[in-house]
Parts: sequence; structure tokens; C-alpha cells
Amino acid sequence: MVFRGLSVSVVSVFQPIGLLGGRRWWLSLSFWMLLVAPVQALELRVAIEDGVTQVQVGSSTKALVRDAAGQEVGELTAMNGYKAQAGGGSIALAQWRSPLLWIEPTGDGYVWIGKRWYRGRTQLVPTAKGLTAVNLVDLEQYLYSVLGAEMSASWPLEALKAQAVAARSYALHKRATGGNDVFDVGDTTSWQVYKGLESESPNTQTAVQATAGQVMTYDGQVILAAFHAASGGHTENVEDIWKSPFIPYLRGVVDYDQGAPVYQWQKSFSRRELSGKISGVGNVKSMTPERTTPQGRIVTMVVEGDRGTRRVSGTDLRSALGLRSTLFVVNQTGDKFEISGRGYGHGLGMSQWGARNLANQGVNYQQILTHYYPNAILSQLQ
Repeated sequence: MVFRGLSVSVVSVFQPIGLLGGRRWWLSLSFWMLLVAPVQALELRVAIEDGVTQVQVGSSTKALVRDAAGQEVGELTAMNGYKAQAGGGSIALAQWRSPLLWIEPTGDGYVWIGKRWYRGRTQLVPTAKGLTAVNLVDLEQYLYSVLGAEMSASWPLEALKAQAVAARSYALHKRATGGNDVFDVGDTTSWQVYKGLESESPNTQTAVQATAGQVMTYDGQVILAAFHAASGGHTENVEDIWKSPFIPYLRGVVDYDQGAPVYQWQKSFSRRELSGKISGVGNVKSMTPERTTPQGRIVTMVVEGDRGTRRVSGTDLRSALGLRSTLFVVNQTGDKFEISGRGYGHGLGMSQWGARNLANQGVNYQQILTHYYPNAILSQLQ
């Protein structure tokens, strides 16, 4: 099986997860064994600054500067900051100007982009909105940082391994389906968080190295390995959350996130506060769920006020009110609206707190992954 030039092969087994929370349950577990040599290095293009007018760049060691043709045009001295600017369809950096510029540190150097240090090299590209600063970095080294930014490095190693496989799968899926001519992924929560060297640790490096080249696949393709902090007891089917058709591996499953600090939460608003955050209805009189998912997440809410009525999506309400998820109920007492909710995030795919709790109970990362991504298999890139 081939996925954008990367091939994979499979072996399947059945394994019991064992006794969890006083209940014994079994899992059909299919996963790829490490039967081949480690995958060759794959460079990922990560947009660090996108559509800005200028950006500060540099290198921890002497760095070569190359133009659009790949020709060396000069050098940056170590530990000095340089301002790159876009204009006239080209990039200006110090005395150099080119339709595209590369910064390649020598030795074991790191690059500085914006406000952080990164592994790999830098590409500066003019765009319609200004310039984009791209960090070209080895996929596995990219994951050193993503793990520390998306999950606590102090969590159990099996949870970190599960996160490493999920993040690797997510990045490769986005590289194939969501990138563009300039970059494969961004560095924010809209993609997955990447902070360069500052979020790396020995534990994140160990988890990545222990799962090198492993991804989750379905029908020979690397999956969209969505993940979130906690579901509040049960994850969701993708078609109930996103405008998406049925996806066999993003199905709702029992979560094991009980006890997480975000498992349950509350937030209260006065009528005046709430009315200031929901426009178009005047003073809010009532909030009534119109459509919910099978697990109770708000799809649409009817908000009635003294000047009109609006149908508001759960996602928009979550954003407007600063809620942790769309899994909530509203209780009104006089002029006070009490919102009681569960979980943190969209509720699709792997629950990070669930992975943590399972790992603490002795469940390994292969079992964690195949629980949260049913019908997918753990695969090894070749």
C-alpha cells in the first residue's frame, strides 16, 4: 500500500485490554509490526509566520543563504538577528534579494524564526499577503516539539507514544490533503501546536523514537487522526460534529477521561453578560437546545431575547461564551444563567486524558490507539 510515496504493510492479532474500572473488556487489535528498516527521513514544511510583512530570522551557527535557484549567495553570522521583508514579489534579507531565500545552518545549528528556535532550515517565500516563513524540519524531530506542546511531557510514556503516532498520522494526512504549494501544515491549534525547541523534552524524544515511522491507517491510507483533551465520557461520530461524511475510524467510543480536571466544568453569566456576548436578540430571555448529537453536544441552540430569536450553532456559542466544549446544558434562575458542561475539545478521535488514564492502568499505546480509532490499524512506513 502506498500513501504519497510512502508504503506500508500489516499483521493483525486479537488482544484483551483487561480489567478496567472494575469491568473486563476485549479489543480486536490490528497493528503493524516493525518488520522493516526505519523509514528514511521525511522533511515537513511548517508555516511559522504566514502572511506577515516582516519576520526576524537567524541561526545558532554560521548559516548559508541560498537564492531561488539554490545558489549560495552569502552567509549569516551566528547568533545575530536579521529582518526579512517582502516586496515586489521577492524577499529582501540584509543585502540579498530573491524570489525565494533559504537559510541553512551549518553543523548542528538551529534556526530562529519570529520568536523561537527550531530544528531544520528556513525558507522565506513571498505571498499575496506579504511573506511566509517556513521551517523545513525532519518529521520525527517536528514531533519532539508537537508532543510537548499538545500533551504534558510528564504523562505516562504509553500515552505519549499514542500521541506521537496520532500526531505523526495527523501531520501526514494534512500534508496530503490540507497543505499548499508553500507549506504542509501550520503551527497553531488549527493544525497541531508546534513550538520548536522550547516544547521538547527527553520524554517527548523517547516517545517519538520508540514509535518511529508508525502511523494509523485505514484502507491503505494514513488517517485523519483527530484528537482532543477530553470528551466528557464518550467520544463522537465525525458526521455529528463536522460537516463530513461517514468515516469508519472516527466513531464514538467509551472514553476513560473520568477524573480529568476538564471532565466537568461550570460557567455562569448574568443576563446582561450573556446578552452582550450573543448579538441580534437584545436581552436574552431563554436558551433552548434545538438539535444535539447522540452524546448530547449542542448542534444548534435557539436563543430568545426581547428583540428577536436566533438559531446559534453550538460551535459559535462555545466560541462566544469561551466554553471548553459544546457538551453542556443551560440552567436559568432569574437573571442568572448557569452552564454545566463536560470535556474539552471537539470530542473526535483520541481523548488525551483518556489515553493518560488508560496508560496509568497498564494499557499500551497500540491498544489505546485502536480503541480511539476503531477500524484503523497501526502501520509502519517504509
